[in-house]
Amino acid sequence: MQRRRITPALWSRRAAALGLASLPSLAGPAVAQELQAPQEAPTEVPTEVHNRLLNLQEQIDELTARLETTPTIGSTRGTMKVFGRIHIDNWTYPSSDGAISVFENGAPDQDVQNRTLFRRARIGVSGKVKDSMNYKIEIDFGLPDAFAFKDMVIGFEDLPGSQRLLIGNQKRPYGLDHLNSSRYNVFIERPYVVEALNQDARRFGVVAYGQSEDLAWNWRYGGFHLENFATTGQISGDTFQPEFAARIANTAMWENDGRDYAHWAVSGTVAFPNGDASDNEARFRTRPEARTDARWLDTSRITGTDQYEIAAVEGVYNIGPTQLVGEYMNTWVERDDARDLQFAGGYVQLAHFLTGEYMVWDRRTGTLGRPKPSKNFAPGVGKGAWQIAARYSVADFSNRDILGGRGESLSLGVNWYWNANASMQLNYIRGEISQRDEEVGGQLFDGGDYEVLGVRLRIDF
Repeated sequence: MQRRRITPALWSRRAAALGLASLPSLAGPAVAQELQAPQEAPTEVPTEVHNRLLNLQEQIDELTARLETTPTIGSTRGTMKVFGRIHIDNWTYPSSDGAISVFENGAPDQDVQNRTLFRRARIGVSGKVKDSMNYKIEIDFGLPDAFAFKDMVIGFEDLPGSQRLLIGNQKRPYGLDHLNSSRYNVFIERPYVVEALNQDARRFGVVAYGQSEDLAWNWRYGGFHLENFATTGQISGDTFQPEFAARIANTAMWENDGRDYAHWAVSGTVAFPNGDASDNEARFRTRPEARTDARWLDTSRITGTDQYEIAAVEGVYNIGPTQLVGEYMNTWVERDDARDLQFAGGYVQLAHFLTGEYMVWDRRTGTLGRPKPSKNFAPGVGKGAWQIAARYSVADFSNRDILGGRGESLSLGVNWYWNANASMQLNYIRGEISQRDEEVGGQLFDGGDYEVLGVRLRIDF
């Protein structure tokens, strides 16, 4: 790339565009000329001045490199960060009962199909505009025939109470394992109850985020539309199905520069589905903590539902390389012409780094941060970071006349972190689905066992 000569006027404009303080007037062509002199400072130039010139030239070189790689946005001259992630999965099903085949394929003699897929293939940009606004656009191309919105928001920063406000498609604030990024989660897929009660997590809404000055507390609250428009790009029709949700979290312990910490949070929502309409969003369903075509736990749309509430509690305790996490969620479904329903579930998981690293915690958001190997993987240099984990998960979506099924599973995991941005995950899952009611060919299928092996390669930038 051919460099453009930096004049004092150009220097001032570029520094202002990056939000940097203007440097002294010595910054300019005179610096380069001065540095072309012999290594030993001339006797007529004091050593202090010579050292200052050297320091200024280093700053010029660094800023020039940034100017050549940092784009500006249109007339706003805002900032833009490009980011993305790729997750490649392979799932195999060594064994499953006939009922499991019914839940997946609708037929007892068709095995669950093994599969390799791009679970996520995302690209996005984010940045700031002017003094107090921001934006984020993220698209998932994992399914080429069904692109999906992820985070897509415009926002306002530095509001009273250390808050920011985001408007657009964003995560609803309940279910810790959903609030955690898939870049950092310990297991490949999320637990039954988290995915069922907050399916796909993101909805269009207006949400305020904040934290206390000492970062001990953080919160988020706002309103959403229940319909998921990630693949359609629009909310159509006259019916509005509102939801109001909130979460408050506390870092109760923070020691040893964040290697040891404790966290708890409570969250909840009240939602108003569209009763008897065909687009009623009172439906709770999920896959078997692995990728399948169908949801093996599924209440279908619960007719007559005009309101439901969710309450959730979560806790994390981390001591160095060992982390314990637990979460419980409960929902109450209120129906017009039938008795009310209750569904619930939770999980507990334990993870340990064999190589001594620890799971990073972000006190601003009350979620997992990016784990970093002590030594990156490279032949003959480092082995990366190795982590083992176990999770027990249960969820019950069968109550009264609704037989959505009960799931119970034990998952074992091994994670190999090659560096802070790339890793390989291996999961073994032994699970059981029961209390379903599927009839095929006059035969009733209400449950069965299954085994799953999952592998994921993940990288983000």
